[in-house]
Amino acid sequence: MASSIPTSTFVIESAVIEAPLSSVWRLIKLQDFAKFWSKLEKSECVKGASEETDVVKWTFKDGTVLEVKQEELSSIDHFITYSVITSKPALSYTAVVSTVKCYAVTSGKHEGHTFVTWTGNFSSDADAGVIEDARFKRSEALADLANAASKK
Repeated sequence: MASSIPTSTFVIESAVIEAPLSSVWRLIKLQDFAKFWSKLEKSECVKGASEETDVVKWTFKDGTVLEVKQEELSSIDHFITYSVITSKPALSYTAVVSTVKCYAVTSGKHEGHTFVTWTGNFSSDADAGVIEDARFKRSEALADLANAASKK
């Protein structure tokens, strides 16, 4: 009988981005992630999705294709929540719901910058390798976001 290593199924990565909230937030649309995330070849709206459902296809440079569904968006609280609804190749776990949230830094040495968190809440069948990969990808994507947001 194989034993599995207990692991958290939640990941959070964060960064202070040296750009104002408006410069960061304008990039946080599912269909625009390819504008900053270097791992993405393209991101495009899925035709035929229902009017109430925003579905975007992310094609990664390694050939992975994900369809992600926007679950919630707030331009007041500056966050977007999305879930993966299809994957080619198939995922090794059942589900993940992710949220990107932006906060204006209003005082201190980072005043005028943006604090960003990117979480992932995975189903209980996600193993430690999935969680570490998610942590690494979010960290890389936040660095890419910082580069894109700071460009004039």
